[in-house]
Amino acid sequence: MPSVLMVVTAADTLTLADGTAHRTGFWAEEVAASHRILRDGGVDVRIATPGGRPAPVDPVSLDSRGGVGEAEAAEFRAYLDSIADELGAPLALADASAGDYDAIYLPGGHGPMTDLATDPDLARLLAEADARKLTIAALCHGPAGLVSATGPDGGFLFAGRRLTVFTDEEERQGGTGEGTPWWVESRLRDLGAVIAAGPAWSSTVVTDGNLITGQNPQSSADTARTVLAALTKGE
Repeated sequence: MPSVLMVVTAADTLTLADGTAHRTGFWAEEVAASHRILRDGGVDVRIATPGGRPAPVDPVSLDSRGGVGEAEAAEFRAYLDSIADELGAPLALADASAGDYDAIYLPGGHGPMTDLATDPDLARLLAEADARKLTIAALCHGPAGLVSATGPDGGFLFAGRRLTVFTDEEERQGGTGEGTPWWVESRLRDLGAVIAAGPAWSSTVVTDGNLITGQNPQSSADTARTVLAALTKGE
């Protein structure tokens, strides 16, 4: 059975450009849809966070403020409730080894900008996974976690790689707007990533070797299906 380490933020706030605290966490659809598709596809999914702290859901991702309808919100909430024990007592990233998994999967929400972007344990896991050519997937703001990783030469591990991410345009339209403390797309460009974004709010998935990235919440299901296909090909 293929196995995935789903690395989820443990941060419930993001400090905005003006110094105020913005309540956040993981985006409900990105964890719920991804986890369900992988699990239903026969994948063993283990959730991990920095320090093994509980993973908080962004409340905006479960109501109309996040563009989520009542029926969708109820579906996501029900699924998250079904894995509440895993979200409440996840594995600590420090205790994880990339060699124990076939893939690492980073869903988004603004939380990763607070903790995963600078987490040394995630950096270690990503470097180990890439060296082993394991699948590395990141969705929406999840690529903020990629920022943590350095290669053998000390540079950005994913420099020169094609990927997509929640774009600066989408951040301005439906994210934290001009309060954004740093722009994930721009940061990745500055580090040397080759951004291959689709139209705003489109389901866009980009594959570059073992790296699979999805652009936004709308890309959640397609990103998970792409990862599932990569893990099960040849079976």
